Amino acid sequence: MTSGLDHVELRQGQYHDSVTLMQASRTVSATAGVREALIAMATALNVELAQGMGFQVPQAAAAQLLIAVRADDQAGLDAALSALTAALSTRSASRGTSGAAGAEDPRPATTAAALEDSDAALALISVPGPYAAIEAFDAVAAGRNVMIFSDGVTVEDEVALKHAGRAAGVLVMGPDCGTAIVSGIALGFANVVRRGPVGIVAASGTGAQQISSLLETAGVGVSHLLGLGGRDLSAQVGGLGAELALLALDADPDSELIVLVSKPPDPEVTQRLQTLTDGLSTPVQFALLGPRQPDLTQAVESVLAAVGTTVPTWPVVGRPQHAGQVAQLHGYFAGGTLAAEALLLADELAPISTNLGPGAVPAAQALSGGPHVVVDFGEDELTRGRAHPMIDPSLRLDQIARLTESADGDLVLLLDVVLGYGAEPDPAQSLVPALRTAAQRMADRGHELNVVLSLCGTDADPQSWQCQAVALSDAGALVFASNAQAARHAVVLARGAIPALTPR
Repeated sequence: MTSGLDHVELRQGQYHDSVTLMQASRTVSATAGVREALIAMATALNVELAQGMGFQVPQAAAAQLLIAVRADDQAGLDAALSALTAALSTRSASRGTSGAAGAEDPRPATTAAALEDSDAALALISVPGPYAAIEAFDAVAAGRNVMIFSDGVTVEDEVALKHAGRAAGVLVMGPDCGTAIVSGIALGFANVVRRGPVGIVAASGTGAQQISSLLETAGVGVSHLLGLGGRDLSAQVGGLGAELALLALDADPDSELIVLVSKPPDPEVTQRLQTLTDGLSTPVQFALLGPRQPDLTQAVESVLAAVGTTVPTWPVVGRPQHAGQVAQLHGYFAGGTLAAEALLLADELAPISTNLGPGAVPAAQALSGGPHVVVDFGEDELTRGRAHPMIDPSLRLDQIARLTESADGDLVLLLDVVLGYGAEPDPAQSLVPALRTAAQRMADRGHELNVVLSLCGTDADPQSWQCQAVALSDAGALVFASNAQAARHAVVLARGAIPALTPR
C-alpha cells in the first residue's frame, strides 16, 4: 500500500528526448522529501510503469509529458516540481545560442538547411523515429553519408533510403544504427579501441562492440566500424547497406581484413553477400549468428589467426559458483545481439520464453513465461519514449527485483553490461546493490541465486572493464569478457552441472 502525497500531471506541447527525461527523473527522485518520481513521455509503456508504481494516470497521449511524483508532503512536492522546472530549463538553455538577448535564433530548422553551410561528410540523425527518415532523405539528397541512430523507422523507408544512398554514392547506416567508428571517431555506443587493420561491417550494435572489444583485448585494432542497423540482412532490406559498406572498406587501404557481423540473417541475403565478397580484393570473414554457426568469440579467434595474433585467455573475474541442482535460467539483456547469441547457445534448455527470433512473443509475455527466459530489453517495444537500457537500466533492475521476490526455486541470472561511449557512466553503481538485495531475498527463502555476467568493453573505456568487473564480482557475479563463454557457463549451471572453470 502506497502513502504520501501523489501528483500526476500531463503537459501538452512539451517534448523532450528520453535522455533528458531520464536525467530529470533522477534529479527529481533525489530531491529531499521525494519518494518516487517518473518523468517521461506518456507512451503506453511509461503509463504502465507509472501505474505499476501506484499512480492513477488519466487517459494520455504519447505526445504528452507525464509527470508522476510521490512526496512526503506538500513541501516535498513543491521542491520536486521546482527541481523539475530547473532541470528542464537548464537542458533547454544548454541547447540555445550564446548570442545577445533578443537575437534571432540562427539554428537551422532542417537537416538540409544545416548542410548548406557545412562541409561535413556525415550526418548523424537522432530524432523520434517518425521524423528520422525525412531528415535522412535530406542528408542523402545533399550527398552526405548518414548514420540514423533513431529506431522506429519503417522498413519501407529504410529500403527507400538505402536505394537513394546507392544512387547518390553515399552510405546509409541504420536506422537503429547504434554503433559506428569512422576514422577513429566513435559514434553512438562504441568502445575505446586502437586503430588497426580490421574493418567491421555490422548489422548489430552490441555484436560489433563485442568483436571490437575482444580484438582490443588481444591487441588488434580497428580501421573503421560501419553499422548498418539490425534489419539490413533481412529479406525485406536485402543487405543493401552491407553491400555499400563492404565495397567502401574494400577500397580503404587501412583495412586489411573485413569482418561482417549480424544477428541471424536471411539465407538468400547471406548467399548474395558471399558472392560479392568472393570478388573483393580484401579478405572477408563472416560472423553471422545462427544454428551451427561460430559464436562471436570464435569468430574473433578466427580473425586473430588470420592476422597472425595469438588468441589470449579471455578474462573471467569472480569466485567459483555453486552448482549441483537444476535451476531456472533468466537472461536479461541490454544488447540485442548478445541476447540472440545467448538464446542460440541455450538451445538445449528449450523451450525458452523470449521476445527474439522466430518464437518471439511480446516482452511482458516472455517475462511471465518459463521456466527459462531470455529477453532483450533493448527491443523497440521497450524503448519507445524512454532511454535505451544501456543508458537507463531501471526496467531491467525492476524486473530483477520482481523475479527474485517471487521465484520458487534456484535461479541462474544471466546479464550483460555494455561499456563505452554513450553507455551508463557507472553501471556497477546501480547493479551492485540490486544484485546484493536479490541474493539476500533468495537466500531468505532458502533458494540459490547464481549471477553470470557478460561485460563487454575495454580497460580504456570511460567506465574501465577491470574496475567494473571487480565491483560486480564483489557483489557475487562471475564476470566474463566473452558473452558466449558467459552464456555457456550459465547453461551448465542451469542444468545442475559443475562448470569446469576456475575464475581468477
